[in-house]
Amino acid sequence: MGRNSRYDILFEPVKIGPVTAPNRFYCTPHALGTGNQMPHTRAAMREVRAEGGWGVINTGYCSIHPSSDDSPLPNARLWDDEDIKVHALMTEAVHRHGSLAGVELWHGGGGTGNRMTRMPPMSASGIAGESTYSGWINLNKSRPMDKQDIRNFRRWHVDAAKRAKAAGFDIVYIYSGMNFGPYQFLLPWVNRRTDEYGGSLENRVRLTREIIEEMKEAIGDTCAIALRFSTEDLLKIPGENMETEAHEIVSMLSDLPDLWDLKSSSWVVETASARFSEQGAQEPLVSFAKALTSKPVVGVGRFTSPDAMVSQVKRGILDLVGAARPSIADPFLPNKIDEGREDEIRECIGCNICVSGYHDCVPVRCTQNPTMGEEWRRGWHPERIAAGDSDKSILIVGAGPAGLECARAMGERGFAVTLAEAREELGGRVTIESKLPGLATWTRVRDYRTNRIQSMGNVDIYRDNALSAQDVLDFECDHAVIATGATWTTDILAPNGYPSTELTGENIYTPDDVLSGATLEGPVVIYDFDHYYMGNGLAEVLRSKGLDVTLVTNASAVSAWTFMNNELAEIRSRMIELGVRTELECTVSAFANGKVELTSIYRDKTVRSIDCASLVVVGTRKPNDALYQELLAMPDRLKEAGIADVRSIGDCHAPGAIVHAVYSGHECARTIDSGSDTESILRERPLI
Repeated sequence: MGRNSRYDILFEPVKIGPVTAPNRFYCTPHALGTGNQMPHTRAAMREVRAEGGWGVINTGYCSIHPSSDDSPLPNARLWDDEDIKVHALMTEAVHRHGSLAGVELWHGGGGTGNRMTRMPPMSASGIAGESTYSGWINLNKSRPMDKQDIRNFRRWHVDAAKRAKAAGFDIVYIYSGMNFGPYQFLLPWVNRRTDEYGGSLENRVRLTREIIEEMKEAIGDTCAIALRFSTEDLLKIPGENMETEAHEIVSMLSDLPDLWDLKSSSWVVETASARFSEQGAQEPLVSFAKALTSKPVVGVGRFTSPDAMVSQVKRGILDLVGAARPSIADPFLPNKIDEGREDEIRECIGCNICVSGYHDCVPVRCTQNPTMGEEWRRGWHPERIAAGDSDKSILIVGAGPAGLECARAMGERGFAVTLAEAREELGGRVTIESKLPGLATWTRVRDYRTNRIQSMGNVDIYRDNALSAQDVLDFECDHAVIATGATWTTDILAPNGYPSTELTGENIYTPDDVLSGATLEGPVVIYDFDHYYMGNGLAEVLRSKGLDVTLVTNASAVSAWTFMNNELAEIRSRMIELGVRTELECTVSAFANGKVELTSIYRDKTVRSIDCASLVVVGTRKPNDALYQELLAMPDRLKEAGIADVRSIGDCHAPGAIVHAVYSGHECARTIDSGSDTESILRERPLI
């Protein structure tokens, strides 16, 4: 099967200054949660995308000087020549597959805390944005830059650019966006200078222009110079001679950089989840630029559809189709399009678990791609997996995300696989939860796997088949895998913060009840200490039915964990818009006589009672592991049936998010014949 001719335009080479990208597939700069501390992990994570056909592979943000320190977040750096060898691992890996390697040079200015280096932050006028998230609040305020600081700032960029060239990079960025570096000079509310670097737009652009010119003079003979520029703020400022200041800046600098990488001013906007943003949502922020420059333009939009990519190019929006999350979900997306296998693309679902990995200061994870971050550590490849013994039979009970991924990966390995699902419909919790508002893309977790499984002759699926322990024994498989999920409980929190008491009685519900169609009376109280999407999702469902809803949580914010995946502000706004009342930093201590009692998490006493006809508890889930435990309790009968081992995976093993279930299923498939699920795992070690 060959490439569909309508996608030929995506495989055209694009000249970027002195270098040429082999195609239009462009991995834009994005953090991987590795920094310089995990160079082998980082190189392997980037290399697999070069192997998968992405024409340009960029680093994440790379600090140019100790005065730009984002610790504890693990950013890359090029502070001195010792850092060159660390980056050379990546460039060599990317070049092995014919792709270009790019580095995003970054100075955080007043937008970074310098918690490790303890250097005072600096900015155009000593002004920096203030965060309301405790982990990002910086008590060390920025100082204004003087003329010597500006000269140093320019020199640091040039020195880092020279090191980047020595490390083998083909494209070197200056980052002038998202409140970082020279972008702070562009914004009139941040730049209050009265010298040649402040005041008029021409003066505010001066520093960006000087750095580009000096970098081009230093390395521009062999390296392309890219400008990463945030347009969102400046599109709101009317220009003197053009529609906005964003238009004027692109026009002023026009063909000076070899590449324009255009983006939002806010990482939360740029990485908006699929729940709050459609594919291609960044188009209004970038569509004006092509008319103002002859140099190639790249932008992002969570593009997973090749037709959407073609549309961006043909309509003159972009020259290079930028991607971060889609390239994480499927590093081989370009190759699959090239080979006419678009139906095999593992599409990004826009859940932003990848973003949460970065916030957690660990290598990026992915719900769709369980091999992400494991390429070097565990030797996992997204498209290749070791062959198994085709004479060995595997029975998997449960076709939720864990069971489906386990069946898909074991099928790829060549085992004889039987997948039994108690329901008629496959997908388990994915099928159920994807019906919540905005989560339709989550069906891709199910659909990708069912599509792959149904193409395999060695995988049989039995629907509407609830198996007993005796059924498993009678099957006489070589390995049994139990993936029967978990069930929500009505446990509430004790004063010490641990789930303890299970509420019983009428009109007490779990998410399982609501999603199964239970009829609730209002007013409804949702008691949410799960802190993710379920509580606010159910609130939206119940409000759509006209019910009065109050959301109670022991956290200091609604769905507090969603700060980690950049959804927190959108969820809070949605709750306000829908008229969902909130009670923060409280627990539900009792429910009777049409009232719930709320107890302060600080004072351990009732602070108020509120009306409640129906209480929904969104807190803990317990594994549906009765079948697994029953089988474990009969080792002799398992042996007689020829079953070598029984494993539990996914929520049946340990309740978690969908990403954990998929990973668990994949790990089981990789290790089922090794006798252990903890095969040798590599670790990056400091050199002493």
